[in-house]
Amino acid sequence: MRIEETSLMDVLILVPDPFHDERGLFTRTFDAQIFDDHLGRPGLAASFIQDSQSRSAQGVIRGMHGRSGRGEAKLVRCAHGAVHDVLVDIRKDSPTFGHRQAFRLDDKDFRHLYVPPGLLHGFQALTATADVCYRIDRPHNPAEDLAVAYNDPDLGIDWPLPVTSISSRDARAGSWATLLTQLS
Repeated sequence: MRIEETSLMDVLILVPDPFHDERGLFTRTFDAQIFDDHLGRPGLAASFIQDSQSRSAQGVIRGMHGRSGRGEAKLVRCAHGAVHDVLVDIRKDSPTFGHRQAFRLDDKDFRHLYVPPGLLHGFQALTATADVCYRIDRPHNPAEDLAVAYNDPDLGIDWPLPVTSISSRDARAGSWATLLTQLS
């Protein structure tokens, strides 16, 4: 497994090196030692306490979600299918505050993201079904939920497919401008 930097501060792409043979393939999707060594933070990998998975139909958007308080770090990967994954930096002291970056995550190259605390995250399923796995560093607290509308014009996220479905929560999500007042 190798680790690549992105244009967003502290966001990493973890790139496994699958072994292919006549049976199929085997890959290590995460290596705590490589992860901790890259970040220079021994024990950080051990802080992940919860694994979750979602399944979405093509065109579904989930996001843009984040956490207030000390935020939430996560590892995100697409175990089946493909997604257009988007991050937006909401860390006021970050040099990449307000910037966004999109990634393709799929079951072909097994790339996944390390998302540090302080980012909004969302994705759109690109295939008939897409399973997204999340490894999260702390328990969910609904009182800390943040959400910005996936189609907020100030974010200007270019979703690749027509939207087929969003949750009622995402339909009620606030604006980027409102979130900025909450972060002040």
